[in-house]
Formats: sequence, structure tokens, C-alpha cells
Amino acid sequence: MSHSNSIPIHSVSRSVSNSWVSSPPNSISNAPPSSSFSNSNQSPFSQPSRTGTGLLAAAAKQLKPFATQDIKVLLLENVNEAGQEILRAQGYQVEALKTSLGEGELCERIKDVHVIGIRSKTQLTAKVLGCAKNLIVIGCFCIGTNQVDLTYAARNGIAVFNSPFSNSRSVAELTIGEVIALARQLGDRSAELHSGAWNKVSKGCWEIRGKTLGIVGYGHIGNQLSVLAEAMGMSVLYFDVLPLMSMGTAKQTKSLDELLEKSDFVTLHVPELPETKKMIGKEQLAKMRTGSYLINNARGSVVDIPALIDAMRSGKIAGAAIDVYPNEPAGNGDYFTNQLDMWIEDLRSLKNLILTPHIGGSTEEAQSAIGVEVSNNLVTYVNEGATIGAVNMPEVNLRHLTLDQEHHVRVIFIHKNVPGVLRKVNEILGDHNVEKEMTDSRGDVAYLMADISDVNASEIKDLYVQLEDLSSRIRTRVLY
Repeated sequence: MSHSNSIPIHSVSRSVSNSWVSSPPNSISNAPPSSSFSNSNQSPFSQPSRTGTGLLAAAAKQLKPFATQDIKVLLLENVNEAGQEILRAQGYQVEALKTSLGEGELCERIKDVHVIGIRSKTQLTAKVLGCAKNLIVIGCFCIGTNQVDLTYAARNGIAVFNSPFSNSRSVAELTIGEVIALARQLGDRSAELHSGAWNKVSKGCWEIRGKTLGIVGYGHIGNQLSVLAEAMGMSVLYFDVLPLMSMGTAKQTKSLDELLEKSDFVTLHVPELPETKKMIGKEQLAKMRTGSYLINNARGSVVDIPALIDAMRSGKIAGAAIDVYPNEPAGNGDYFTNQLDMWIEDLRSLKNLILTPHIGGSTEEAQSAIGVEVSNNLVTYVNEGATIGAVNMPEVNLRHLTLDQEHHVRVIFIHKNVPGVLRKVNEILGDHNVEKEMTDSRGDVAYLMADISDVNASEIKDLYVQLEDLSSRIRTRVLY
């Protein structure tokens, strides 16, 4: 681990782990300022709970890791304003940029931030994350997380959150639009007319009613697409590695080959995994119906694009729509050339081919929903330590502390998943009243949360130092 086994007390004031430093030196009973309990400042996840009789229970206590003005947030790639406002409302220092950053500049900018928010272009490699000395959480304001070294992040106590479902409808609608556009060759007719050529033809143009749509990956996007396609009169087949209940009259195929052989349109909605890399290549394209269509709104690695170029040139594939690519530019501009990939000029020369710049989830509705979901997860993790929804950490959560629990602290101990750790931790906590505790592990990393009552400021310091001294420690946080 990159952390030392102990940290001098005097160095704690700038460390994200040492939350107790902003409390009054002789008491923690009023550590959060009284104004922080007002409705305007309260976390959306810290609302009063309701009892079984419907009466309001004690109001939830808003936890803070340390003085809110010290929490630094860096948002890249034009994160939606709705998400930015949620973070700013917490009193965090938020810097938002419209672009991604290269490795060198990113390493410099990430050094002292506690929270970073990115979309799909920013690459948070082990090298970059190694420069982030205070980073505790990453927000991916998108579906995918392959741009983050998840293993390195977990092993260094950095949680990662994403938004796997918020743009499902946007991607499904784009796909159904592309099905119609390919069937009617709308891209070619529009380009011809823009250049001044009137070309009114019907040859090779079809209605989609009565045709078969094959969906590869029947998750949230595939489900919604299935409903839209059936509403337009299409038959739907789907293939997934799991047996899944169908929407409407859709039918699950036993194999990918069966779906390819029976579908007029094949659309891909799978994650980027070793198993999905080039899952559509020369062999699979050969099994598709002659004159069929391929749509990839999943990940750029899923389709062997040179093989697709050959299949379209031969007439085997009548049209295609591609929204994602193996390599994508870091920003907008004249970058979609052979300098990006050697086959791009050949790809651009094809007929009835819709090329879009990774805009599947780029709608106002989707970006707003993503901004709200991810930002709320970031706030909950920073303020309360809950990992529900994290993609690289065990999912651990405790019920809220309440306002009447004045002398309570929440200990979060992220540690190596090795034998004997819980015994040592419980020995440290054993002299205190542990009201609730939860722990879970995921691979090499384990996550423990415990709420302790009747603790004063000096005892918090002692707890912290003892936990930091454990050789299994990855990161210690104390919230009050």
C-alpha cells in the first residue's frame, strides 16, 4: 500500500482520513455547526425516517468528514450542472472543466483533490491515481468504468461510483431511430441532397414492420429497446449470458449464432469485458443474413471494424450504425482521421453507414439524471461512508445517526482482506460502546463501518492512531 503505517498527529489537519480535526478541541458534542442541520443544508439521503405508525422518528444527523470548505472536488468533461449544484450545496470547493485532461496535467491537478468526477474520456490509470494523495472517491458520470483502474483504486481505499441505468432510454431511442434510418438509407439521401443531388429511390429501402430485431445484451437498454421495437411491429429476439424474462413477446435465443442467423437488424448492448472483445468479427458477420444491418452503441472494442468494412463492401451487410470506437479523441475537433485508427478513412467512405461521436447517452434528460445520481452517491460516501452502488468496493451501509446522538462517531476502516484484522479492530474498539457495526469484503479489500457512542475528542484521536498503526490498514476515516 502507498500509505505509511502511522501518521503524526500534527499532520492530520490536511488529511482526508482525520475527520476529527475540525471539531472543538475539548468536545465533539456540537462538532457540526447547528446551521448544518437546517433543511437547506441537509443531505438528500439524511431525511428523517418514519416509524411503522407513520410518525416522524428522530431527525437524521448530517455527518461531515471535516470542515466542508476543505473538501476539494474536480469535475472534468462538462459534468451536468444539476450534479455540480448538488456538490456545491454541500459547501465543497468545486472546480468544473469542460474538457478532459492529459496524463501530465491530470497528475498535477489531482494531487490535492478529495473527489474527482469524470465521464468516458478521462483515463484514471494507476499512475494518475498514484499522484492523488487525498483522493477518497471517484464519480464516473456515465455507464462505463473501464477508464478507471478499479483494482488499484480499491486497493488504495478509493471508492468508484457510476450511473449504470440513467441514460438507458436515450440509448434505446437512438437505436430505434438508427434502425429506421438504416432501413430507409436516410443518411445517404440526406448527404446527397446536401450536396445538391436529387436521388429519389426505393430500391433497398424497407419498412421495419414485420422485420426481426436481434438484441445482444438484454439489460436495461435492451429491455426498453425491446418494447419500442415491438410497438413498431417488429419481432424481437435477444441473447444474453443469463436467462432473463422477456418483455412482451420477445424470445431469448440459445446462442449468439442463432440470433445472428435469424435477425434482420442486430444491435449490441454489452459491457466491455474480455469475453466481449471483438465478439462480432469476420466469423460472426458471415453468419448474419445477407442484407442485414449492424448497430453498435455498446463499446468500441466489441466489433472488429476492419472485418465490418469488408462485410459492407461485399454487400453482406447492407448498413451499419456505430457510436463507439476502439480509440476516441479526447475532445471535439477534426480528429476522426487515420491518425486515430488506420482504417477510419475506409470506414468513412462506406454507404449507408451512420457514424456518431459517442452520443448514445448525450441528451439533456440523461445527463441531468446521471449528474443527480452520481453526485448524490458522492455526497453520501463523503459524508456518511456508505458504499451502496460502488463498483469496486463491498457494499456496506449503516442506518443514520440521529440529532440526539451528540457524542457519537462513525469509524470507517478500509483494510486488506487478511485473517485476524477484525480481532485487532475489535480490540481497539472494545473499550467503547459499539452501537452498530457492519463489515464485508470484496477480493483483496474489506470495508468496516462502526458507530460508537460516548466518545470525546481525545478518544477519537486515540482510536484513529491505533487503527492507522495496523499493518492491514488501507484507509481510516472518522465521521462525526
